[in-house]
Amino acid sequence: MAGFGVDDALSGGAVAKAWATVRTHLRESAGTRLFDQWLKPMELVAGSDVESIRLALPSAFMTNWVRNHYADRLLQEFRGILPGVTSVAIETRSAAPAPKVLSVEAPAAVAPAPRAATAKAPPAFDTRFTFDHFVVDHSNRVAFNAAKALAEPGKPRFSPLFLHSGTGQGKTHLMHAIGAAYLAAVPDANVIMMSAERFMFEFVQAVRARAQRQSDQDTHAFKTRLRAADLLMIDDLQFIAGKDSTQEEFFHTINEVMASGKRLVISADRCPQGLDGVEARIVSRLSVGLVADIKAPDLALRRAVLDRKLADLPDVSVPEEVLDILASRITVSIRDLEGALNRVIAYAQLTGETITLDFAIATLGDALRGAERRVTIDEIQKAVSTHFALKPVDLISARRAVVVARPRQIAMYLAKRLTTRSLPEIGRKFGGRDHSTVIHAVRRIEELRDTDRELDGAVRTLLRELEG
Repeated sequence: MAGFGVDDALSGGAVAKAWATVRTHLRESAGTRLFDQWLKPMELVAGSDVESIRLALPSAFMTNWVRNHYADRLLQEFRGILPGVTSVAIETRSAAPAPKVLSVEAPAAVAPAPRAATAKAPPAFDTRFTFDHFVVDHSNRVAFNAAKALAEPGKPRFSPLFLHSGTGQGKTHLMHAIGAAYLAAVPDANVIMMSAERFMFEFVQAVRARAQRQSDQDTHAFKTRLRAADLLMIDDLQFIAGKDSTQEEFFHTINEVMASGKRLVISADRCPQGLDGVEARIVSRLSVGLVADIKAPDLALRRAVLDRKLADLPDVSVPEEVLDILASRITVSIRDLEGALNRVIAYAQLTGETITLDFAIATLGDALRGAERRVTIDEIQKAVSTHFALKPVDLISARRAVVVARPRQIAMYLAKRLTTRSLPEIGRKFGGRDHSTVIHAVRRIEELRDTDRELDGAVRTLLRELEG
């Protein structure tokens, strides 16, 4: 990215030039359709300077969407052009003039020296992502309770807490909730939350600054800042896989935090042992705390999430049939589910139309049609038999050996979860078994997924394969 001269950076024109460049990058990376729908309406607010950028959107729903999906990206884009940028605020045009700042804090390697009279600002956690707004069921209860326990003041019962799940299922929500709750209980606490990608970016910037200045001041400041945290949270750890120098610094950072008895929360899209390209010593250190899984949401949870979101929007009316189709069609990610609801509501408000089933289908289009495909029991049986090196006929046979019975139960569990077939129909497809056998299989696999990592991993793999 091209930079600006010092004289130019001191003028208001530098921010406008930076914004023009950022918009170009966003259009190229996001694609025309997404850019035109969500990012193009965003405008630079007068009064933005080379430290604090303010961007505004025409509606609260668009603001929430951009905050959720592009806050970190915008901050990194501006910093690549104007290194002194410390925050990017995203607000609604009709909102109060003091917007919420979405950055946690600026990198030590590139931030200007703080003014002596200015106190350090606490990190800004998204007010939507609290414990009260997290919908709990059997798929995420352990992770939720562990997060609440770690946010309590006093000596932590365990640390680190390692949260893992697929994309958009609540890991980041819980991390924001932990940070906000801990700061509410201990207002003077030093809390830092960042993505693993940002950890790597700041570390590389510090190393480069050290080489340019031939001084250890920048790397020392980076290390000191993170290791001084009372609560350190790193999101999406999988992104440092294969980055040897970053992993070296990460290992020493978490060692220092853990050795001093402070709180550490890490999230990733898989369990520690499944993080290919991450050093064994890091995996070992992260495994000594509590590893909590968040499973993919079932239909009841997806529907409850939509109800909970609407409870915060008393002036918005969405028909039950619209909520039902969203919950049944958008199955993999809670984030995508909420995004779909936001989009329907935003389009209705911007066009002045009433939300109906036809309106929702027309608005979401491919998002619903792409999710409409139904998995068949035959496909499930074929996938399960291939995964466990069996013949499809084994799953419908009378064999009771564990090597056949357990895959058969998994196949029944997947049939119940991924198809609309009734229990008797599922039983008939598995050799004429009774519906009570199917119920037992489903309950047994649900229990084992909480205790048997290998089995849970197999189920996850099969779900990705079948739903993909």
